[in-house]
Amino acid sequence: MKGLARGVDRRGFLTVGAIGGLGLSLGDFFRLGAARASAGQPPRQGVATSVIYIYLPGGFAHQETFDPKPFAPVEYRGPLGSIDTALPGVRFGELLPHTARIADKLAICRSLTHGEAAHERGTHNMFTGYKPSPALQYPSIGSVIAHEFGPRDNLPAYVCIPSVPNEFAGSGYLSTAYSGFSVGADPADKAFKVRDLNLPDGIDTGRFDTRRRMLDVVNEHFRHKEQSDALDALDTFYQQAYGLISSAAAQAAFDMAREPDAIKDEYGRNQAGMRMLLARRLVESGVRFVTLTYGGWDHHDAIADNMRRNAPAFDQGFATLIRDLDRRGLLASTLVCVGTEFGRTPKINPTAGRDHWPKVFSIVMAGGGIKAGIVHGSSNATASEPEDDPLSVEDWATTIYDRLGIDAHKELMAPGGRPIEIVDGGKVRPQLLS
Repeated sequence: MKGLARGVDRRGFLTVGAIGGLGLSLGDFFRLGAARASAGQPPRQGVATSVIYIYLPGGFAHQETFDPKPFAPVEYRGPLGSIDTALPGVRFGELLPHTARIADKLAICRSLTHGEAAHERGTHNMFTGYKPSPALQYPSIGSVIAHEFGPRDNLPAYVCIPSVPNEFAGSGYLSTAYSGFSVGADPADKAFKVRDLNLPDGIDTGRFDTRRRMLDVVNEHFRHKEQSDALDALDTFYQQAYGLISSAAAQAAFDMAREPDAIKDEYGRNQAGMRMLLARRLVESGVRFVTLTYGGWDHHDAIADNMRRNAPAFDQGFATLIRDLDRRGLLASTLVCVGTEFGRTPKINPTAGRDHWPKVFSIVMAGGGIKAGIVHGSSNATASEPEDDPLSVEDWATTIYDRLGIDAHKELMAPGGRPIEIVDGGKVRPQLLS
């Protein structure tokens, strides 16, 4: 062991040595519990215990989805029609028939507003609850939840399907230990396999156990050499990482083959459906925050054709997710949100599309202590600005945290010991609460 110690530290052995291929980077996810233990009192028990954040990147058009204007002039109304929903007097875009039938389980927010018309800045708002700042990278909502609660049931606290969706979905000024665990593959693929959760080719469970014992030898060597309490803590992180790799329950959570064909058909055997089905499996197994993305909704041109390509799979998958969570008794404790970076311009442009429009747009929430069967706020007759009860991004994020039992006014420590509120200036909106 003396030869090993020269030039390679204990952590380096994990990275460059015989067990680097076992996914031991997962140990980073289990620093969370120890970090929280030294960070003060844990959050109170919230109504929601998990969040599924469905993000539709590009900025979906509120006029063609959750806030159609059937009586506006055609240049505002757009080329698509609208349909009745389960809520009397409330209409959705014609391409959302499945979602229309479960509208009585939703809170439709038609007055979300911010001032960022660029994709990057709007995305930053909708993943962090903060306006962008050149001085500080803020943590995403998923990372804050991971920081506050830590992992549960041998699973990462924050999971991204199929991968971390953008640079603002990360841990910001918090430790990278609170970053999202990237699934790394699309669950719609027939050969879907989650990276880091399976033993590499050629390594069976016996060889895995042998390498684990090798690590124990290394641990013991460095423990005697360094006499550091941090080593004991690090042992715990890696023991939990081993537990994730070898846990039958953790493996089962990601195993889409366990789902009956009828359920897969109900969700839709496509990217939207299978990503939402995996999200349900993960929150059912203990993951606290799941974010998933689907499609591209930046429809500057030919919005009718582009909506017809994107909306049906989302519509089927989302409506099934809400029904499935409900019949399994999970909807009450799982907050589901459909978001995007901004809306689209009130008038159809010369290329039959709509451009960026942050002044007013729509999101949808359900479950997890959110009131069902309501429309929060409204836009004006041309869907160009809020008509009443505008909802800020700060208030929306603060309300999500409240449902989980997190005080959004709590201060976290940025580099240099600077205290930063989880959300600056947000208020819980009681109109949205059940």
